[in-house]
Order: sequence, then structure tokens, then C-alpha cells
Amino acid sequence: MQSIFIQYIFLILIVLGLLVIANKLRLAYPIVLVLGGLALSFVAPFSNITIHPELVFLIFLPPLLYEAAWQVSWKEFWKWRGLIIGFAFLIVILTSCVIAVVSSAIVPGFTLALGFLLGGIVSLPDAVSATTIVRRVNVPKSLVSLVEAESLLNDASSPIVFRFALAAVLTGQFQFKALP
Repeated sequence: MQSIFIQYIFLILIVLGLLVIANKLRLAYPIVLVLGGLALSFVAPFSNITIHPELVFLIFLPPLLYEAAWQVSWKEFWKWRGLIIGFAFLIVILTSCVIAVVSSAIVPGFTLALGFLLGGIVSLPDAVSATTIVRRVNVPKSLVSLVEAESLLNDASSPIVFRFALAAVLTGQFQFKALP
């Protein structure tokens, strides 16, 4: 138990170090964190760290979304609400469908329900990362507002796809039905 705690402390220190490196290099920190996390996954002590999803949903996600919500221009959100809502739900569902069909066609034994489960995970963009990266690039403020608002709503639509797909995997029942 104590070694796991020490391992988490080292992991936090590594993350803080990566943030310092990102600031020194003037890079968007999500890019540096993803590359650092990928590199750490090949290091033996950190390759098998697990975290319960409930912890992510209860401890890590709310402060990130809260901070991202403060960055959104609600005036721009209201102005572009149709486009934002359309993208937030349509893009997530479309991405999940494409991932489901392609993964079930390519991976032997991979069902369509598992493909949607994977799609529900992969289609979830990170609101904080999108905001940080778009702000580093010189783009119009209205586009930044659009990306920020759309990524926040994606955080609502993607878990819905994920939960339906998880229910399909657990129950073993999954059907595509056309609307009458």
C-alpha cells in the first residue's frame, strides 16, 4: 500500500515536471502530458497503474469542466447554439458509428456493441485540452468560443453513447433499427 502511495507521489511530480517543461517550451500542456504519459506507459513501475473510472468522474472531471465552463463565452454559445448542439451530438454519434463499424470489421471477434463502447470512449474530446490548444493558435475568438462550448457539450453526449453501448455489451442485446 505504501509503495503505491509513493508511486502516485512520483507520478504527480512527473506531471508537474511535464507542466514546467511545457511552459518553458511554450507548448500546449495537454500535448506534452499526452506524450509524457505515453512514454511513462513503457516504464515498468508505471505501466500497470490503474484508476477506477468512478474516481475520474467524481474527483478529476468536475473541476476540469468547471474551469472550462468559466472560459466559455455564453453570449457566443447562445449565438451559435444550433451549430454547437448539432456538432456536440452529431459528431459524437457519427464518430462512434464509424469506430464501431470499422473496429468490428477489422478486429476478429470484435462485436458492433464493443465497437460502440470503444467509440463512446474515443469520441470524448477533452474540453480543457481543446481550449488550451486552440488558444495557443492564433484563431478568431468566435472560433475559440465555438470549440470551447462544443467540447463541453461533447462531455455530455459521449458518456450517453458509452452507457448505452455498455448496457448492450453487458446484456448481449444490440440492434440497429431504423425509425418508422
